[in-house]
Amino acid sequence: MLTETEITKITHEAALVPVKKAAVIEALKIVQEQRRWVSDENVEDIAALLDMSADEVDSVATFYNLIFRQPVGRHVILVCDSISCWVMGYEQIKEELMSLLQIRYGQTTPDGRFTLLPNACLGTCDHAPALMVDQDLYRDLHTGMIRQILDKYE
Repeated sequence: MLTETEITKITHEAALVPVKKAAVIEALKIVQEQRRWVSDENVEDIAALLDMSADEVDSVATFYNLIFRQPVGRHVILVCDSISCWVMGYEQIKEELMSLLQIRYGQTTPDGRFTLLPNACLGTCDHAPALMVDQDLYRDLHTGMIRQILDKYE
């Protein structure tokens, strides 16, 4: 069930667009901001609020790779695997992360601290390789920086 705060924010976003359905991405982001992911129940609640079917909302949610449809850790690490990052050492960064965290892509550490995901592009090709933790972008990476980056996040 959506909270009153979520309903208020979604209703506000829906009022800003000519058709309620156009607020679906913002609605998904609002729910995820509060819960870190969007459950099937949340999809149904958003659908009812925006006069959509749950399938319509789910199709939007699953299209966007930054809407999480399953639980994620407190911090989500997105590792850029674009051609620029690949050429500049992405593979070593990925391996260092997997070694330190003891997880693979799509997994969450047992303590719920980190989820590790690939990302097609972080838009910083001139400073490759790059990764993002939550909203924090890290560029010009080398393996010696990874532990220090991870230590910033509890």
